[in-house]
Amino acid sequence: MAETIGSRPEIADTLVLKRRGVTLALLTLTYFFSFMDRQILAILLEPIKHDLSLTDTQLGLLSGLVFAVFYATLGIPIARLADRTSRRNIIAASLAVWSVMTALCGVAQNFTHLLLARVGVGVGEAGAGPPSQSIIADLYPPEKRASAMAIYSLGVLLGGGLGIMIGGNVAHAHGWRAAMMVVGVPGIALALIVRFFVAEPRRGLSDAARVAEEEAQPMPSMWRGFMAMLRDPAALHLVAAMTLTSLVGYALTGWGPSYMQRSLGLSMLQVANYIALPAALVGGVSALMGGAVADRMAKRYGLHSQAWVIAAMKLIAFPFAVSFYFFDHPVIAIGAYFVSLLFAGVYLGPTYALIQHLAPLRLRAMWAALTLLTVNLIGLGVGPLAVGQLSDWLVPTFGEQSLRYAMLAVSMITPVPIFLYWRAGVLMKKRATG
Repeated sequence: MAETIGSRPEIADTLVLKRRGVTLALLTLTYFFSFMDRQILAILLEPIKHDLSLTDTQLGLLSGLVFAVFYATLGIPIARLADRTSRRNIIAASLAVWSVMTALCGVAQNFTHLLLARVGVGVGEAGAGPPSQSIIADLYPPEKRASAMAIYSLGVLLGGGLGIMIGGNVAHAHGWRAAMMVVGVPGIALALIVRFFVAEPRRGLSDAARVAEEEAQPMPSMWRGFMAMLRDPAALHLVAAMTLTSLVGYALTGWGPSYMQRSLGLSMLQVANYIALPAALVGGVSALMGGAVADRMAKRYGLHSQAWVIAAMKLIAFPFAVSFYFFDHPVIAIGAYFVSLLFAGVYLGPTYALIQHLAPLRLRAMWAALTLLTVNLIGLGVGPLAVGQLSDWLVPTFGEQSLRYAMLAVSMITPVPIFLYWRAGVLMKKRATG
């Protein structure tokens, strides 16, 4: 329900802040459903491939580019609307749309049907992320924002992991079509809960020092919001770093279950029951750890140090992530994978928080959408598709192991975002010290 009480805005602010824990929990749960519906396809690629007679390139399109194009591009106009109207209502409507479209994936009879349903999922999910990040930034001050965003980012890690676990078990018992319906339908009920119980904070509520200065100026246009980000070197470095990190991450999550089945000899059920949930929990610990460490470092050394925390953690994770593709023994390979997850997952909360800190107050949803535009068009759109195409191209050379070398090639991009995170910290420090 909206929080506005006539001429007593201080009362409304108090009520909103009292409910911010509930709001954060519901937004996190929405993000959870978003990634569960998005990533369930990863565990279902093999049965879908055989049922509909698809190539790896077609599977890569369904996993990434087809979804990403609509998800990312529609995020911009929806974010513009969110910067002007009720963010809560937009999130609830979007959740209902993508939940219905996920369920419809289960009735697809060919590649075209499945492609159109995935487009619908992308259209729906376009309206959730930017408004959610904007609400969280208004509810939590800068010194607590990374931890709040880290909690929100649990939706990515737990949603993807549990989506694989639930999808794998349902598909094993009842087929991949039933799995799609099982994860899609509950989101419709959650949309109603979000509509009536998420609080809508006043814009800039947790940045009082900036409100008077920015409210005296007219509402920036979409173009000015875009140019403001382009003129901010620190923001550009953060967005580029997150985009390349996501490219590698989406390639791994999109094809990881297939790789484990093809190259490590695991069954779909083994991946679903013994790897998906532990991986999600390890990733969740990483995200929470990253948010807590980042907030602590920010209090002691300044906000710029949060970017350096991410760079350091990713540097530790990199050799373990690469070694995952060199081990043939499942236990050793999965062990290396879990260690990499423990350090690599720290980037989500602090990166979201830093971008929201750099954004003008009335353009927070817009900057979040611009970030997600590149993250999803390049990261989600290119990552899984690149692996699929590389895998098809490498079949004459590596045969059944083509997917292994395709994923290894994409993972070697990681040193670039490590450098970009470090450089973003340098730029933010220079700005803070004048």
